[in-house]
Amino acid sequence: MPRMTEEEAWALEEEVTRNPPRVDPSKARHITRMVALDEFSANYLMSVSIETHKTPTEIIGEMLRERAAVSAM
Repeated sequence: MPRMTEEEAWALEEEVTRNPPRVDPSKARHITRMVALDEFSANYLMSVSIETHKTPTEIIGEMLRERAAVSAM
């Protein structure tokens, strides 16, 4: 495939700027949430992850479900 000329690149940039693509977030395949942890929490989570052979997400999910069950009593 031949490379775009500078003129074609500028024309494409203008077209995309005037007509931005429409994105439907409900059709996204992956949802990424960012969570910041302090050093102690990150180290604890990684230690438990290695020990139990579970992902950090699984461990956090279990902790939250346990906490929710206790608070519902």
